[in-house]
Amino acid sequence: MSVATVAIPHETVTEHPVLEGRGLSKRFWVRRGHGPLTRRASLRAVEDVSISLGAGKVVAVVGESGSGKTTVARLLARIITPESGQLLLDGDPVPRRRSRKYAAQVQMVFQDPFASLNPVHRIRYHLVRPLRIHHIDDQDVDTAVDELLRRVALSPPSQFVDKFPHELSGGQRQRVAIARTLAVRPRVLLADEPVSMLDVSVRLGVLNLLADLRDREHMAVLYVTHDIASARYLADRIMVMYAGQVVESSPSVSLTDHPAHPYTQLLLSAAPDPDRMGRPLLVTGGAPPSLLAPPAGCRFHPRCPHAMDICARVAPPSVEIAPAHSATCWLHVDASDRHAPDPEPPAAKRHTNEDLTDLSAGGTGG
Repeated sequence: MSVATVAIPHETVTEHPVLEGRGLSKRFWVRRGHGPLTRRASLRAVEDVSISLGAGKVVAVVGESGSGKTTVARLLARIITPESGQLLLDGDPVPRRRSRKYAAQVQMVFQDPFASLNPVHRIRYHLVRPLRIHHIDDQDVDTAVDELLRRVALSPPSQFVDKFPHELSGGQRQRVAIARTLAVRPRVLLADEPVSMLDVSVRLGVLNLLADLRDREHMAVLYVTHDIASARYLADRIMVMYAGQVVESSPSVSLTDHPAHPYTQLLLSAAPDPDRMGRPLLVTGGAPPSLLAPPAGCRFHPRCPHAMDICARVAPPSVEIAPAHSATCWLHVDASDRHAPDPEPPAAKRHTNEDLTDLSAGGTGG
């Protein structure tokens, strides 16, 4: 990314991730057509995504709308259940059902601060409720509420605690939403585009608040955004998603200074840069594909200015560009290895007559 000079996030050594997702996949079933022609279709929202969140680290997931970023966050929060893959908390598998213990350790901040707070309740109610549910500071709730507001820089607390959400600005509402998640003392904070609906003038304050939680409280943070510039400012590591898949993953400075995937280059070219003269270096047309029927091979190939024949036929492998920097693109595969395997014959033609006899007799067919 070509952006103005930004502060480099504080590095913290961590041995094991606090929260880890391995090979997470999720499909949603939607209806297509009308009347008697209505049928169910599978929308592949997330496919084989692995992500690791360490204490004192911020991982950013970047991509266009519909790329699967929010679905990944909701999978990690256990709001929705993955069809395949595994979640691990401190290296231990997470039960399939979302427990109160898990919810206390992994909290999520939603995108819309105008909808995430109940408009008929005062700010005090929103902060007291999680304290009561999780039996935290039952004896001195007022002090706990004041401390939560101070932690998110809403001081003095007396000016905010008795107000309704509509009496606060968008930035103040989002800070209240963050304070509500902090009430249960989580170790992981999942922030789903927390600044996208806020004025530019207040976005930096919320980003600095997330950075402070990382540095001062050693919290693991997932930052979901479509803005790669803010991802570089805040994150230690960036994962780029396109059409439900991770196409590049790297430490933030390495990824933005040396993008390896054409889609990452496209995102960086589209980012505002006061130092850039003229048009962006990489310009391409088209739109993200439908996840109901994604293209074969590399999902970015219909928009890629570097697309080759193999890109339309075979999904590219993940290639290590540099230490801890990988990209899923045929451009980084040796030319001698860019060959597609011979296509397998249709399943029906591979059966022998004996196999077909077994199947008709009720066999499983494997």
